[in-house]
Amino acid sequence: MIETTTLAEALNQSCHCIAVDPAKLRSALESSPLSMGVYDAILRDRPHLFASNPVFLARAQLDEMQTVIAAIETVIRSAPFEAEVAASAPAIARRDFGPRGVFLGYDFHLGRTGPQLIEINTNAGGALLNTVLAAAQQACCADVETILGASASSPRALADAFLAMFRAEWRRQRGDAPLGTIAIVDENPEAQYLHPEFVLFQELFRRSGLHALIADAAALTHEDGALRANGERIDLVYNRLTDFAFATPTTRALRAAYEAGDVVVTPNPHTWARYADKRHLTALSDVDRLRAWGIPEATIAVLARGVPRAILVDPARADELWRDRKRWFFKPLDGYGGKAAYRGDKLTRRTWDEILARPYVAQAIVAPSERTILIDDQEMPLKLDVRAYVYDGTVQLTAARLYQGQTTNFRTPGGGFAPVFTERAEVGRAPTEPPTRD
Repeated sequence: MIETTTLAEALNQSCHCIAVDPAKLRSALESSPLSMGVYDAILRDRPHLFASNPVFLARAQLDEMQTVIAAIETVIRSAPFEAEVAASAPAIARRDFGPRGVFLGYDFHLGRTGPQLIEINTNAGGALLNTVLAAAQQACCADVETILGASASSPRALADAFLAMFRAEWRRQRGDAPLGTIAIVDENPEAQYLHPEFVLFQELFRRSGLHALIADAAALTHEDGALRANGERIDLVYNRLTDFAFATPTTRALRAAYEAGDVVVTPNPHTWARYADKRHLTALSDVDRLRAWGIPEATIAVLARGVPRAILVDPARADELWRDRKRWFFKPLDGYGGKAAYRGDKLTRRTWDEILARPYVAQAIVAPSERTILIDDQEMPLKLDVRAYVYDGTVQLTAARLYQGQTTNFRTPGGGFAPVFTERAEVGRAPTEPPTRD
């Protein structure tokens, strides 16, 4: 007998009857000459990009995520918050050119009291890969298919929504001017782990009638009032860089073009400063500060239950923080992808000294929930987090990441990106036993 809160939780513990159909996945990934070979490249170089099973989410959990996101938007659009961003952001991030930022990633752990926001990312990868992955799932259990709703909107509908999002970003800065060329920009893009997704976006843009290219930030030039790649003018940059403030020599041309308003960039430094600066976790989880800012009490109540307490790491409180380190997860303010992030109970004195030497935030630990998968016919529990891909305050897609270790990664057998299946609205009951294993 397993006590469980929701049907989704029971399925995460016991259901192994939905898996990826390799033929469908290959067909979806290689739908044009441009993307031929992508599937084999993933199998060869990224064997843990896609998880072996999906994740199940209760309808109430999905609704609560949207509620938390809406509450965060209320704070972010408030005058006191905007003033704080203006005072603390790097100079390049203070000007708002209009774009809201494509593919904001709100990452949640599914705590016992509901979804808990772990962080917000402005260049969250994986949305298009997860759309393709969800379409390639197959179920061998009719009961599960009856209980569950769709994993997401149809791939075609999501692709249309993504395209509409990029066009909306363009209009926010350029109005009715025609959009011609989009560049997907990263540092050494062919070497990036999510390069297959760059290819899929290039294909998506081209199918819609846009000219699209994948460009290395170091190869861009800013000349004659335009950002260019190999002499070709770029209208809009889909930014996949982790140099959020365009501060390195590699991004010199992009920085110059962005500051001059000669190219539309999304997401951009202003988006990062508004959403992804980890200092904001301290404000969003500080009830007293929110009240002082005049945030409505209903919004504060949502944030109090959905955003774990976070504080800046102050070297003056080093002894106190070290004593209480098991309560905290430590993240660098300028970090991404789990790099240089540590659970307090795993810290060594040497790592602690490194944390004290650079700006960090400490966030109250919220243990991730688990998804049990089969590896060689043996059940294996993996940690999971859920990412909501958001545009202008609205969730477009949810996906999960399965992993072992302190932070999410793509090195775990059976782990990686996983599509999310959500209970139909009418099936939110709480069973006391998991479904029969297949």
